[in-house]
Amino acid sequence: MTTSVNVFITGATGFLGSAITRMMVAAGHSVRALRRPTSNLDLLSGIEDQLDWIEGNILDVEALAEGMQGIQAVFHCAAYVGFEGKSAEAKLNLINVQGTANVVNVAMDCNVDRVVHISSIAALGRSESTTDCLDESSEWTESSLNTAYAITKHQAELEVYRGVAEGLDAVIVNPSLIMGPGRKGENTMQIAEQVQDGKLPVLPSGGTNVVDVEDVAAGAVLALEKGRVGERYVLSGHNLSWATILQTLADALGVEPPRRQVSRRVLMIVATALEVIGTITRKNPLLTRETARLSTSVSCYRNNKALEELGCHFRPFNETAQRIASSLDAHA
Repeated sequence: MTTSVNVFITGATGFLGSAITRMMVAAGHSVRALRRPTSNLDLLSGIEDQLDWIEGNILDVEALAEGMQGIQAVFHCAAYVGFEGKSAEAKLNLINVQGTANVVNVAMDCNVDRVVHISSIAALGRSESTTDCLDESSEWTESSLNTAYAITKHQAELEVYRGVAEGLDAVIVNPSLIMGPGRKGENTMQIAEQVQDGKLPVLPSGGTNVVDVEDVAAGAVLALEKGRVGERYVLSGHNLSWATILQTLADALGVEPPRRQVSRRVLMIVATALEVIGTITRKNPLLTRETARLSTSVSCYRNNKALEELGCHFRPFNETAQRIASSLDAHA
């Protein structure tokens, strides 16, 4: 992108949103960012004064309209990621579906040139095949492995497709499990912290696809520049077992990984008990039936389209693990 663009970013203070924000500022673009009054700005330390801040959230249509005035491109990163089961369904629907509908509608009203919607591989549905990998052509199918989060990310995509049908220029990117340096205690940093502290008692038997946060941010920018209208692009790095993921993190951190494997049946029993306790104590359980199913299932994803059409690059996972370890050392 050779010329400066006026950009509006929702979720700019979050894990991925902050990486995209930093990338756009570094490239010399003018960035307007949406934040809540309580938003933590630590991931934007050093550039917060270079941003044009709009206070509000994606449920606040007036704030969105103010934010998109005179804007050429929108990165819609704001979302709620939760695997608490039915207790989170209302919040997931409100933020992920209604919030996205608001962004789409306001973008059309403000004649925004392009919207890049940050979706998820969860919106592709689930497959337990290690050879039949999912990609952009995969059709959504109902499955017990589809979490409430996955369902709302799929429905959010339908809102984007509605906008495209009504004349909006929009592109969708579907990141896999995003890993990299971030806030302690949040996102996938929690996994690394639990490995470091020896607090991950068991080794999940499943597997997933992991990708570096910086590579997803770069892929989202490439989607803005090169993506085709109405298309989606899977930003997935590497299909790995949880054993490999945790071993790689442990190697980078210089600790022993968890080695005791347990079956899905055992995890489901434990998760059910923890959910009951959570209901009584009104605290989110450390393990839910949704996370038990996810951690003991195997899903495989293909990124060929992002590689070929966008020119994406996905670094080896051991590099991401080393970046996480360095971040934890720096904040020790």
